[in-house]
Amino acid sequence: MPPRLDTTAQRLFLDQPMIAGATLALDKGQANYLLTVLRMREGAGLLVFNGRDGEWRAQLTAVEKKSASLVLTQQTRPQPAPSDIWLCFAPVRNARLDFMVQKAVEMGVAKLLPIITSRTQVQRLNLERLKANIIEAAEQCGVLAIPELTEEIRFGKLDQAIATPRTIIFCDELAEVADPLVALKALQHGSPVAVFIGPEGGFDADERLALRNWPGCIAIALGPRILRADTAIVAALSAVQLAIGDWR
Repeated sequence: MPPRLDTTAQRLFLDQPMIAGATLALDKGQANYLLTVLRMREGAGLLVFNGRDGEWRAQLTAVEKKSASLVLTQQTRPQPAPSDIWLCFAPVRNARLDFMVQKAVEMGVAKLLPIITSRTQVQRLNLERLKANIIEAAEQCGVLAIPELTEEIRFGKLDQAIATPRTIIFCDELAEVADPLVALKALQHGSPVAVFIGPEGGFDADERLALRNWPGCIAIALGPRILRADTAIVAALSAVQLAIGDWR
């Protein structure tokens, strides 16, 4: 049985190598958060991870007025095998976009690809804001892998972004098979997939045809109702994780 997540401890992402006994320096923002916001003191414990070396228990040390370090004492969870689920989505505005990214992290996506379609309302993204949302979501929900976030990709250049063999899972309200689990049953557990969620108003006719004609494309329905993009992401990734992912 895998080690259980400690839901009571504070978790912090640190992009530094992690081995037993290592001392990790905190930057000013991290030190301020632990010392001023959380009011931690010398010797306080927390959990840290870097997306590569698993999760570690650490102790706060070398505490000064505006600086501190952490000493790694014990690995609490090893790094899990990475998923091979990509999410290709048309960006929406502000809070809903933040929600979409956060939920994708919680659902175990390995890569986030913002797609600019003919109906996409948001053409440019604040990638630093989205990366901060990714890290915050991982810290809060116990995720150990940090998804990769790409720059915006024009729909017409998808063949360059998805150059290696990967099954396209096209979330399409007009899919012939109404049950998404039935539609996905032909895929092997852990198959590399890219889940496509369209913009408000959906993909246009040419885009739908291009996705439908993609080699090995599987169209899945997400129930009898039209879902907003942020809701559709949660529904689609739930179906994929249940059918071929780590929910099994």
